[in-house]
Amino acid sequence: MLSEPRSGRLAAWGNALLAGLVSPDDAVLAAVGDDSVHRVEGLPGESWPVGLTLALGRLRALGVTGLRVALPAPGHPLGLSGPPEFNARALEAEEAVVAFGAPYGLVPEVYEAGPDGDVHVEVVWHCLPVREAPPADVPSLGEAERELAEALREATAVLSRLDVAGSGPVAEATVDAYRARAERGREALAPGYPPRAVRVLELAQRVGLLISVAYENGHGGAVSASEMAARGEALRPVERTARRAQVAAYNSVVEERERG
Repeated sequence: MLSEPRSGRLAAWGNALLAGLVSPDDAVLAAVGDDSVHRVEGLPGESWPVGLTLALGRLRALGVTGLRVALPAPGHPLGLSGPPEFNARALEAEEAVVAFGAPYGLVPEVYEAGPDGDVHVEVVWHCLPVREAPPADVPSLGEAERELAEALREATAVLSRLDVAGSGPVAEATVDAYRARAERGREALAPGYPPRAVRVLELAQRVGLLISVAYENGHGGAVSASEMAARGEALRPVERTARRAQVAAYNSVVEERERG
């Protein structure tokens, strides 16, 4: 939850490109991020994998006017609309991009090579047919913001009661790393997104920080099986809420356009 999903970067900057707010070079550079290269395989009319610039242009020519994000988890097909084959691939990858305006979706496959400290990451996006239907369980921005605030209060209270501390060297290092990343890239979303979407995404990332710190700090003060189970019960719905909020933020420009 601390790092931006690749599907989020691709959808956000792809939407900015489709809206004419950024150049193709800037959109692709931002979508690729720290990875070495991204390619798209299975694109209609192409026999071989192609670069993102060509792929986004081809999708626009096929009728795509927007890109949505899906962040599914077992038992929670968040942002998906089918068919089952696409849903299964997206669930395995834990993310996907679903086009609006034409029945296509993109699922990433990540390849890593090289020694520690010099790892090169290549991503192949598999273009697959999707069902044109409303995405599953995606809230509005307003709903996501309210749910996040409530979930954060509830989780903080439960974790504090169980002595799952947000302190100590591990937690402090995690928080410092998050703040450093936030300062390096203050633009949480691409041009064209409403301020509320940026606010919701940043809150979802802060909730993700809480979840990561709670899990990475070992058992903390929750030494009994019942206390550990209570911690898990507290974190699972919060994590689900944070994922729903992320999807709502990334998809907001498409949802606004669809509403007219």
